[in-house]
Amino acid sequence: MTVDVSLPGAVIGALGGLGMLLVLSGVRHRAIRLDERLAPYLRTQDRTSVLLRDQPTRTPFPTVERLVAPLLVDAGRALERFGSTTADVRRRLDRAGWPQSVEQFRARQLVWGVVGLAVGTLAAVVLAATRGSAVVSLVLLALVCGVGGVVVCDHLLSRAVRRREDRMLAEFPTVAELLALAVNAGEGPVAALERVATTAHGELSGELRATLASVRAGTPLARALEQLADRTGLPSLTRFAEGVAVAVERGTPLAEVLRAQAQDVRESGRRALMEVGGKKEVAMMVPVVFLILPVTVVFAVYPSLATLRLGF
Repeated sequence: MTVDVSLPGAVIGALGGLGMLLVLSGVRHRAIRLDERLAPYLRTQDRTSVLLRDQPTRTPFPTVERLVAPLLVDAGRALERFGSTTADVRRRLDRAGWPQSVEQFRARQLVWGVVGLAVGTLAAVVLAATRGSAVVSLVLLALVCGVGGVVVCDHLLSRAVRRREDRMLAEFPTVAELLALAVNAGEGPVAALERVATTAHGELSGELRATLASVRAGTPLARALEQLADRTGLPSLTRFAEGVAVAVERGTPLAEVLRAQAQDVRESGRRALMEVGGKKEVAMMVPVVFLILPVTVVFAVYPSLATLRLGF
């Protein structure tokens, strides 16, 4: 008795069995630890009324969210093992200005991984039906596509961080000049920050508004500026926060400090442009040497060769 099993059916069955094994291993490893059992009895209770308590929901379906939350936590731990840590993701989310939590970003990564796995599975089925490729290579293709979706999601976050930092660096000299003008007009540091934050628009003005909110909540200005430097992670803003803090504490002229920092940022931007231009100039030599120059030599030498052939 022989059983005829087609290759696409074997691939689908193998992927289904792999999925069942992953689900069973996740359920088996999800054992309740001792700290999780004792946490409800040792945790401090919130005395705020449930009606007055802020309970934000991440999705329009809170019931489904509660059911899927443990699985998302396990998936986040697995992604943390193979990718960025929770602290790194939290820092990059703050630097990118995304209002997401780490759990929401992990869920987004999981969705990208599932989409990549689905695309890889579809491509594997098409290749199996048309070319009859090996099962092992098709399974590897699906897995690589799934991992690629997770990596692409993480790369998009890093790219958003770089773009936001570039915009903030471009806005910083103008903001520093406006702060210097406001201080020269007789306003204090907090009033100057408030004036610039309300009149300017951009990523840096948004960070200044968050800094002013911290100052109004009772945080000292120096500490709020340090938090601004920690959120952004830019050396220029770190020097700005340190300079303003030192000027406020020691009574040094703040306007001169701000103008000097704005000039330093402009000089660093000019040096960065020169470096990028030098790299582009070297990259432009590649088509000149390997494409344009050989074609020029051929056009210059070929008529002479043709004349010599006719002479012989």
